[in-house]
Amino acid sequence: MASSFSINPIAPRSKYLRRNNNHSFPAFASSVETKNHFSKKSSSSSSNSKLSCERSREFGGIVKASSVEEVVNDHHEIDDVESKKVLRVGLICGGPSAERGISLNSARSVLDHIQGDDLDVRCYYIDSNLNAFAISTAQVYSNTPADFDFKLESLAQGFRSLSDFTEHLASSVDIVFPVIHGRFGEDGGIQELMERSNIPFVGTGSTQCQKAFDKYDASVELDRQGFVTVPNFLIQGNEMDESELSKWFEQNLLDIKSGKVVVKPTRAGSSIGVTVAYGVTDSLKKANRIISEGIDDKVLIEIFLEGGSEFTAIVLDVGSGFDCQPVVLLPTEVELQSHGTVDVGEKDAIFNYRRKYLPTRQVAYYTPPRFSMDVISKIREGASLLFQRLGLRDFARIDGWLLPPSTKAFTAAGNKFGRTDSGTVIFTDINLISGMEQTSFLFQQASKVGFSHSNILRTIIQHACLRFPDLLSHNIISIPSRRRSKSSSATEAVIKQHKKVYIIFGGDTSERQVSLMSGTNVWLNLKASDDLEVTPCLLAPETSYSDVSDSANHELDKKSKTVWTLPYSLLLRHTTEEVLDACLEAIEPNRAALTSLLRNLVMDDLTRGLRKHSWFNGFDISDELPKKFSLEQWVKLAKESQATVFIAVHGGIGEDGTLQSLLEAEGISFTGPGAMASKTCMDKFATSLALRHLTDFGVLTINKDVKKKEDLLKMSISDLWHDLKSKLHSDTLCVKPARDGCSTGVARLCCERDLAFYVNALQDCLPRIPPNSLSKAHGMIEMPNPPPELLIFEPFIETDDIVVASKSSIENAHNLLWKGDSRWVEVTVGVVGKRGSMRSLTPSVTVKESGGILSLEEKFQGGTGINLTPPPPSIMSSATLERCKKHIELIANTLQLEGFSRIDAFVHADTGEVLIIEVNTVPGMTPSTVLIHQALSEQPPLYPQQFFRTLLDLASERST
Repeated sequence: MASSFSINPIAPRSKYLRRNNNHSFPAFASSVETKNHFSKKSSSSSSNSKLSCERSREFGGIVKASSVEEVVNDHHEIDDVESKKVLRVGLICGGPSAERGISLNSARSVLDHIQGDDLDVRCYYIDSNLNAFAISTAQVYSNTPADFDFKLESLAQGFRSLSDFTEHLASSVDIVFPVIHGRFGEDGGIQELMERSNIPFVGTGSTQCQKAFDKYDASVELDRQGFVTVPNFLIQGNEMDESELSKWFEQNLLDIKSGKVVVKPTRAGSSIGVTVAYGVTDSLKKANRIISEGIDDKVLIEIFLEGGSEFTAIVLDVGSGFDCQPVVLLPTEVELQSHGTVDVGEKDAIFNYRRKYLPTRQVAYYTPPRFSMDVISKIREGASLLFQRLGLRDFARIDGWLLPPSTKAFTAAGNKFGRTDSGTVIFTDINLISGMEQTSFLFQQASKVGFSHSNILRTIIQHACLRFPDLLSHNIISIPSRRRSKSSSATEAVIKQHKKVYIIFGGDTSERQVSLMSGTNVWLNLKASDDLEVTPCLLAPETSYSDVSDSANHELDKKSKTVWTLPYSLLLRHTTEEVLDACLEAIEPNRAALTSLLRNLVMDDLTRGLRKHSWFNGFDISDELPKKFSLEQWVKLAKESQATVFIAVHGGIGEDGTLQSLLEAEGISFTGPGAMASKTCMDKFATSLALRHLTDFGVLTINKDVKKKEDLLKMSISDLWHDLKSKLHSDTLCVKPARDGCSTGVARLCCERDLAFYVNALQDCLPRIPPNSLSKAHGMIEMPNPPPELLIFEPFIETDDIVVASKSSIENAHNLLWKGDSRWVEVTVGVVGKRGSMRSLTPSVTVKESGGILSLEEKFQGGTGINLTPPPPSIMSSATLERCKKHIELIANTLQLEGFSRIDAFVHADTGEVLIIEVNTVPGMTPSTVLIHQALSEQPPLYPQQFFRTLLDLASERST
């Protein structure tokens, strides 16, 4: 192990960001001409070569490993880090749990926020069979583990056994940061592996993990420690004693036939397999399902906590070495909600996997909770005691419930910890490795008390180092950065010199939650650049709409829409509605006073512990208020500030040219295509017309028939169906709004009944079409709000599904199955550059893991879906791929695109001909977006912070 290390909790995250400020975009530099397309100043070949070499070193060399040797070289190339006092962190993700996709999301977030000159991150992956691999940092940005699971043997350095893996870690890293959720990550598995080899790691030890992770064992221990616990019944294996369970129901005043309970695995994490049951028979049935599906062989049945409020709290240890000093941050209240016809009347609502990890309005969060001060104090006191008594380390997340005083099941709790005048506090789940996605509870609560993402993560890592003498810090001088302090006049003067950037997201469309994810991701990446002053801005969603024409709506938008500029902590939310509520709450005097009081209380507790550590540089997030503007006022503010606007509003005024027109009128630089190109691409029919003359050049368009909504509502469904089939020469049709985003209102129609259902959904203004409402299996179909005035019908293009087969035991077996009968595959591809000289990124092929169709939320949420970037040679040859890219570039330049956009199309696997589907001028920019995968496939690769900075610089250059 190295002798002495220290990391700066708020150090700049990447050398390459500062170096890339004057970029020449070498990722696309296939010729001198191409280089000039992306930069105001051309660079000499020698300087470009030098920059490429520098980037390769900075990215660790495993930017795109095509062989085991490349991954090995990645680690050897920087083995002189000890002489530079750089801490080598082994980031381990994956695992056998169903939460492995979330683990990848967490790893991606950690990687983004801890990198810096003083810390080197090396990435590792554990597959579902507990095989270990050293993976490139590029692979961490995959959408899901399934993106690379089937090709790990050729892309990563595999280890013959876990023993070989730990032997490698012992010589290659100084400390391990495990971000494996569920089994093998939180049950003590990975911790025991590290302990056996004396490898330092972040987090709780193996013995304590085993006890805390098992929900039954944890409940027994909490009861022994004097905490109020939820009455429960344990089922192990096939030992399902119906009579004993019936007695337990009676003892807890539950009806044997209909008593409401929660059935959950004891060792599957906080979200997997949790369900609601009614009565003894249903409970045993669902317990048996958990066991038979292999989720767990121990199942816990608990009484359903009616009328309570759920909460979760992050605990941070600020003590020295093994001296535990836990501080509980501001807890978060979790409120389940119902919106729309799909959710109303849901009697078994629980905070399950989908609600926890997908941006849905079915759940809302409040930090701090809307509880009385005595309850909040009791939660913080109890979570701190629990952390200490269970022997937890560094950090953890503890979930629980506040039950009203009238709850019968707990009237006999006696003097056990948790009783207050306002109700009973119960702790139910202990999460040893809390989720670390961008808007997770860890970052929400940390930002409320002054920690940025980078600061809290680096503080956790540095605290873990205190337990290991070889890693102790010494003589570290804290250097304040502009992000930590804005008090001095000198700092203010420096800030004024920084380039201002406004990132706008949100809006009214059904894609607004994806827009929030995109905006948050862009903000976090751009704010890492030291020369930028980046402000996140919410285009506030409307609470209702009036049934007026599109043109009238646009005039109304300009005058009535509002934009909020947001402080750091208010942006870290799951939905735009939640962000807006947080803004209103922040300026409400009583609520603001309470939040300020609690914030100061927690910060005082933190300071008492952290001030003992020389490596802690202080808090870097100030307590600021949001500001509200009309859209017109906000545009004027952007002009006065000479800001560049990064547009992340999907659909609506963000893509139809309205926002672009407002900015163009004031001479404000912005990302993406201009107003006219945006307007054309938003209208799918207009897009098709603009490209119709390119047939002889390998660009094809799909026949379309445009119908007015009012005409659809009047016509006979039978006559309409036969008319459409006759005009389009197809028995299966696709319907989509003529002017909306890429994911809303799109449905496959196979018969008259499907058409009738869709038309009724339009008439009834349904917010969404429930899964499998149409004859062909499908997922949730989000509908535009308000319903579109024009709809497009076109033939449904049949393609052959590409399926990722189960991992074969035969070495070098092919795991991709594709019949290739039709020879057409669906691709999505980004285009980047200046108007008239747009360049195509490497196309991605979308693969189906199952027969279902991804919903809007799932389409853009990390951990779901599979993308193949680039398309495998077995599907598309390199020559065909190049022809495809040329056709894509022709489309982009014909449509006068600029900055960046995404084009969806069908591509013929042999000829490279392109059949255009649609063009998205404000494509998804979420952490797992396909554009990131494609940028990372370039040579040299563009990592997210570089990529978004490049898009911003292209926007700045358009007006000069």
